[in-house]
Amino acid sequence: MKHMSRKTLILPAVISAAVIASASVIAREPFTAEELARQDAARLELVEQGYALWHGSKPSMSSNGLACGNCHPDTTASNPQTFPKYIASVRRVVQFGEMVNWCIENPQGGKALDLGSKEMTALYAYAMNMHNGIPISPGLATEQTKSIPAKYGKGFPSKPSGIGNDTR
Repeated sequence: MKHMSRKTLILPAVISAAVIASASVIAREPFTAEELARQDAARLELVEQGYALWHGSKPSMSSNGLACGNCHPDTTASNPQTFPKYIASVRRVVQFGEMVNWCIENPQGGKALDLGSKEMTALYAYAMNMHNGIPISPGLATEQTKSIPAKYGKGFPSKPSGIGNDTR
């Protein structure tokens, strides 16, 4: 029999012990009602912050008085649930935050947000909250979703704004 190094003999024993130890770890029980309530309260707090930002609470996001809500009342036609996707005006596939920044910099003439910032997360949380459960319909790139009923916050009328392609 060939001479085996000490390392060769010990390594399988260490791996076996790790596998046995990990098998004995029991998964955590599901979240309690109190934990779920705290988590949802934290999410809704972020949604509320996103609502405020969407409707113009951060002056650096606009130099001309426009806010996200001017073109997308209650996030109409923002379709966050369809990202990442190809955007013709940018000529590449982008994530939702990049599209938000494009709108902040171009129509709004403001300063883009850091994609990892709490503000961007709040905008995403608000948009996703408003589109929760809204089906995705395939169609032409120029088609937009119909207005959505306001399910959170003060809301704006759910009729189309008449701006852009959300006039259905």
